[in-house]
Amino acid sequence: MKTEKEKMLAGELYNALDPELTAERTRARLLLKALNESREDEPESRAQLIQELLPQAGPGLNIQPPFYCDYGTNIEIGANVFFNFDCTVLDVTPVRIGARTLFGPNVQIYAATHPMDARVRAEGLESGKPISIGEDVWVGGSVVICPGVHIGDRSVIGAGSVVTRDIPSDVFAAGNPCRVIRPLDSSL
Repeated sequence: MKTEKEKMLAGELYNALDPELTAERTRARLLLKALNESREDEPESRAQLIQELLPQAGPGLNIQPPFYCDYGTNIEIGANVFFNFDCTVLDVTPVRIGARTLFGPNVQIYAATHPMDARVRAEGLESGKPISIGEDVWVGGSVVICPGVHIGDRSVIGAGSVVTRDIPSDVFAAGNPCRVIRPLDSSL
């Protein structure tokens, strides 16, 4: 029989109040509190907190606090990624972010979701869908990325967009719901 954590990571319905998951979220919350209260003039301390919180992060990760996530351990981040102020990642399933990707302020990445059936929601069960964001992507401020979305390499997502479906590589996309506006000339 699968544990609640195994169900969660597989995108199946799970009980978020499971003691193992609750303990892991508490660990993340304590690290986030310390990170979000860290000082700009203490870069070594901040880097250590980020490494503990996000062990699958590549070198050169730059986070401007405050930053929020559910677990941190389910986020895979390439080299030289930047998160501006007030970003949130609900990482109940894997969230993969490619190298050199930039996030504007207040970006929300939601792998977590809830059942559409009210009876199932009333049982307290939830689930998630993995998210992947390619390399060299720029996500504008206040973008919401919904569960299960894939954003291709080198694409740009306009500020304030709500990304509800996959976005291909090498495009500018924007809106609510987010849609491709035009291709980008990647030869420049």
